[in-house]
Amino acid sequence: MRTFIKSTLLMLLMPMSFFAQSTVSGIITERDTGMPIPGANIVIRGTTTGTTTNFDGEYTLDGVNLDDVIVISYIGFTPQQIPFTGQETINVQLAPDTAILEEVVLIGYGSTRRQDATGAVQQISTEDFNQGAIVSPEQLIQGKSAGVQITSGSGAPGGGTEIRIRGGSSLSANNSPLIVVDGVPLDQRGVQGVRNQLNAINPNEIQDFVVLKDASATAIYGSRASNGVILITTKKGKKNSDLKFEYDLKASVGEVVETVDVLNAEQFRNLIETTPGTDVGLLGDASTDWQDEIYQTSVGAIHNLTVSQGLENFYYRVNFNHTSQTGVLRTDAYERNALNTAFNYDLLDNDLKLTLTAKGSIDRNDFADEGAIGAAVNFDPTKPVYDENSRYGGFYEWTNNKGVALQQATRNPVALLLQREDEGKTKRLITNFNIDYRIPLIDDLKFNLNAGVDYSENDGFNIRPTTSAVVLQDIADEEIYWGMNRNQLLDFYFNYKPYVESLSTAFDFTVGHSYQEFFISSQQRYTDAAVEGNWVLNPITIDRNALESYFARASFDIDDKYLISGSYRMDGSSRFSEDNRWSSFPAVSLGWKVNNEDFLNDSGVLSELKLRAGYGVTGNQEIGPNYGYMGIYTPSERGASYQFGDRFYQTLRPEEYDKDLQWEELQTYNVGIDFGLFNDRLSGSVDAYHRTTENLLAEVPVPAGANLSDRLITNVGETVSKGLEIGLNGDLIRSDKMNWSVNYNITFQDLEITKLSLGEDPNFFIPQGEISGGVGNMIQIWKKGIDPTTFFVYRQVYDPNGEPIEGAYVDVNGDNTITEIDRQPYKKGSPDFYMGLSSNFNYKDFDFSFTWRGSFGGYMYNNMQSATGFRGAGTVTPQPYYSNFNSNVLESDFNESQFFSDYYVQSADFVKLDNVSIGYLIAGEKVDFRASLTATNVLTITDYDGLDPEISGGIDNNFYPRPRTYTLGLNLTF
Repeated sequence: MRTFIKSTLLMLLMPMSFFAQSTVSGIITERDTGMPIPGANIVIRGTTTGTTTNFDGEYTLDGVNLDDVIVISYIGFTPQQIPFTGQETINVQLAPDTAILEEVVLIGYGSTRRQDATGAVQQISTEDFNQGAIVSPEQLIQGKSAGVQITSGSGAPGGGTEIRIRGGSSLSANNSPLIVVDGVPLDQRGVQGVRNQLNAINPNEIQDFVVLKDASATAIYGSRASNGVILITTKKGKKNSDLKFEYDLKASVGEVVETVDVLNAEQFRNLIETTPGTDVGLLGDASTDWQDEIYQTSVGAIHNLTVSQGLENFYYRVNFNHTSQTGVLRTDAYERNALNTAFNYDLLDNDLKLTLTAKGSIDRNDFADEGAIGAAVNFDPTKPVYDENSRYGGFYEWTNNKGVALQQATRNPVALLLQREDEGKTKRLITNFNIDYRIPLIDDLKFNLNAGVDYSENDGFNIRPTTSAVVLQDIADEEIYWGMNRNQLLDFYFNYKPYVESLSTAFDFTVGHSYQEFFISSQQRYTDAAVEGNWVLNPITIDRNALESYFARASFDIDDKYLISGSYRMDGSSRFSEDNRWSSFPAVSLGWKVNNEDFLNDSGVLSELKLRAGYGVTGNQEIGPNYGYMGIYTPSERGASYQFGDRFYQTLRPEEYDKDLQWEELQTYNVGIDFGLFNDRLSGSVDAYHRTTENLLAEVPVPAGANLSDRLITNVGETVSKGLEIGLNGDLIRSDKMNWSVNYNITFQDLEITKLSLGEDPNFFIPQGEISGGVGNMIQIWKKGIDPTTFFVYRQVYDPNGEPIEGAYVDVNGDNTITEIDRQPYKKGSPDFYMGLSSNFNYKDFDFSFTWRGSFGGYMYNNMQSATGFRGAGTVTPQPYYSNFNSNVLESDFNESQFFSDYYVQSADFVKLDNVSIGYLIAGEKVDFRASLTATNVLTITDYDGLDPEISGGIDNNFYPRPRTYTLGLNLTF
């Protein structure tokens, strides 16, 4: 009976529950603009019942019960929760998420809110990075930032890159930016034994990059900041987070997609047979594609195993990385094993924060003989790879009638690779300990101390056996080397950030001191048949310098509208004499947050508008020699010894010096604007700059007897550079389920030498840009009034059919004779402008991204064509052998070299699809699994005739080709 009554009551109550459910509708709009928000999410809290708004911001939600809580959310806005009490209509205005506006960026010895930055500063975070088998950190941000040009030096595994911020500012000094990793500035000269000093930083462990571009942002780093600063922050553990494991795998394969266009065996035979005076008897019977013989499919794998956890006051992150890659050039390989750790401990109610980070790595390299690239281009294609009768390990070599290798002939490219062992190992540790202490009794005052060490040891060997044709004497060519780099840092600063309500002003004061010391030592041992015992031990070389600095910065934010910031740094460097050792680097910048003015409070469109202007002075102390101001003696190395009797003795060589040497000084003016529209759905920045480099360091010729060399690095010049940088970001779609963001940046730049000599000779110039072909030939020129990458050539004359006439050039001075005076500056290797376009799209658990890059207005000197693109290149040889030709010889039909013809100066404009990636996430209750597929170096659109239009410096000669790489990624998080 009791059961019957319960059942009856339940049946009576069920209809009541159905009647209690209601339908709610309404419109979701932006609070500041009143515009509808399409794609906003409306969900009943604690359930999966929900809906989204249409294009007009309208929604209808069914199945709502009394006392339910309706959650309205949209990316970029603060969510709202509204209890349901029977309303039929609920209209909601969402306010912008202030956390986005409060985003903090590093600015060097401190941080600031993104909206308060007054310098040219850009932050690039994890979600913006390039995807794929990334070995070196800088590849993550290639094409991502206006004013930042990143060019890989070659396609070698783990190979280095050239980073230029605003084009560089020097001629003979270092043009690379200062890179600071977790507060430790790296040695701008690099580290011995590695292909790229940034390989020690695992890309998987990088949280973000902050690029400081103008002097008002970089002057706090003083004498090392002329070429910009890149701040790298690595990932840390998170407070109050569960124990988390993550395994990530990137497996890749790579292939060469372009090779140098040379004659095949049939074309080569035909050219030799039709060239008068040649000996067809030197031709072989084979048909060998030598470039195909030296290249291979590369394979690689990157493993990352990470564990992290956050307790109440202690949180940590530990990562193990194993990277291995073979090169597309045979015998080339790179391997890295690295352990990355970050430990954080917060004490005294979070007033004392301790951070210890360490990045330990072991790099192993098998270095291929890259001379094989040029040998493969030049070797006779009618000859075979192997010769069973050869005394040189079974490899074919050009020999005389006694079977002895012709020493002036091109060496067998495959033998150059396989008959050499060149291995190196570098052990490196980058670690720093940071103390951040909020001082009691004085509100808003903090003390920060940072102690860091970048220490590395390297060793390696290079061996060629006696069976190699490269070895001239009957003893193996062997070299053993070892070295050490030590970079020690200790800096501290006080930071005071009060807010004075009566003045409506937020203050930010910083004052500190820094000391950094660099120490490098190295030594080599090698075999020499002329020395008793065959082994020669070079003296230990020691390279040491130190930098001591005092710095201060003051910033004011008045009424959240007007910004003023100034900094000052005084640096003392041991690289200069006592008279020139200390220098000062001031900077000042202003900002106006126009969007916070009363007359824009009701703007329905403008979410951010900030005007910026800045001026600053920075320096460059990376001058090459550490003690270029004083006379020193250098012990001789291999091949430089003097014989007394039956023994050979090493010598001491006095070096050239300039006692008045001092660092370069760069003055920069920058104006900029940051803007955001429609709650930053469209945002961007525009910067214009003018830079003048004074006391320019350049290696210049000096009169005989004036110094201890005919060339000297000294302060002689000045350059002026100007530029315009535009960066645009668009959130085309922004919702919880679908997001699509696009970034576009374009950079216009111009660099001109305005002074180059201590005299006033308007015709003074310095030849630059050594090329292959002949001895000492230079194809570029430094001269007042032009870009330092300008080519120096004769103007080619063409026939009515547009074909070049051999040896016919424009008589510029009209004296009816073609002389050196008729060579003219023409075109340049640096582009007029370059750009990047990136897109990131995701829908639910699917994501798709790509990156395009383009460069325009730059030119390339095609040295591959000029060196072997004429009949005499392969047929007129000092010994009886022939070399192959660039296929351009069939077009130009040149018989003799025309090295200085502008015929070989070709447009290097290009558009590249750098990176394409797709991925899918399968989320589970305990394990998340993501798979991805990425292709890099996918497509190049260009009219350039050579191997690759993107070669820094503007000279194409024996370039290691960049491979096209396909990467499969697998990620497990649990």
